[in-house]
Amino acid sequence: MAQTASESRHGTSAAVAADELSAELETYRRELTGYCYRLLGGAFDADDAVQETLLRAWRSYERFEGRSSLRTWLYRIATNVCFDQLGSSRAKRERPMGLGAAADPVEESLANVLPESAWVEPVPTDHVLPGASDPADTAVARESVRLAFVAALQHLPAKQRAVLILREVLRWPATEVAALLDTSVASVNSALQRARATLADKAPDRTGASGAPAPSTADEADLLERYVAAFERYDMAALANLLREDAVMNMPPYAMWLEGIDNIQQWLQGPGKECEGSRCMPVHVNGTPGFAQYRKDPRGGHYPWGIVVLENDGTHVTGITTFLDTEKWFSRFGLPDHLD
Repeated sequence: MAQTASESRHGTSAAVAADELSAELETYRRELTGYCYRLLGGAFDADDAVQETLLRAWRSYERFEGRSSLRTWLYRIATNVCFDQLGSSRAKRERPMGLGAAADPVEESLANVLPESAWVEPVPTDHVLPGASDPADTAVARESVRLAFVAALQHLPAKQRAVLILREVLRWPATEVAALLDTSVASVNSALQRARATLADKAPDRTGASGAPAPSTADEADLLERYVAAFERYDMAALANLLREDAVMNMPPYAMWLEGIDNIQQWLQGPGKECEGSRCMPVHVNGTPGFAQYRKDPRGGHYPWGIVVLENDGTHVTGITTFLDTEKWFSRFGLPDHLD
């Protein structure tokens, strides 16, 4: 049977409406990814959660009655999706420093390899943070995706985690958080107090979310430039000058971690000696400058080795984390798979 003109127009308008809805939902992807990443601690888990959130929203949009904003409705869906993921997880994500004592740099210490689900993962900064905004809000947002802070969040129960992110990072009023979580304002305030108490033990004494002055982006960029120059020269004296005395180094998926300038130097001159001759490409990761490390390839050029996150206090490097699953991370950061 031939389609009437009215039916044709109706089908076209429905398709246009669906496309417009998809485009509107897509505008929330980045901020939802940041929210889910903080909750889950895994970059790919966050991607999956956001994709499921947008799919559920698209399928159920006709039942959206507009009693809240579209943004609030999407956050409600995302929260439920993440809570489902957290409820099915066997263990919280960690960092090597949270699993045991520091290693001896002289001994063989790369035997203990844990699965990717065990670790807090890195994420490109521009995948989880919005563009230019108020400088104070930007500083809080950057601090809230630092590796140490995201790792500290994983020690909170799911509800406390969500409350702290919504109230202190995203600056939602307690009434809106209570409505999103189907609870009372008193319950939200109580959860926030408990979350703050836990983070006082777990979170670093740094910025934004923790109250200390944040290092400026200019200071961090300068520190990165000097560190990369010293590392490419493999100048141990110059590197030592850039490290804080209690700096730590770790390399997920290995459970090993090192503490102190002397131990880090011993490692780099011993088991890590093959890093000499590396080339580095700057990247922005977890709200802080970092770099992609390429090791010398015997066949010529340099091959991917790791994504390096440099934690710092604005003056010295306080932590060196190298994520070694190169096939996964280099493509995510849009990096070449070989340097000539």
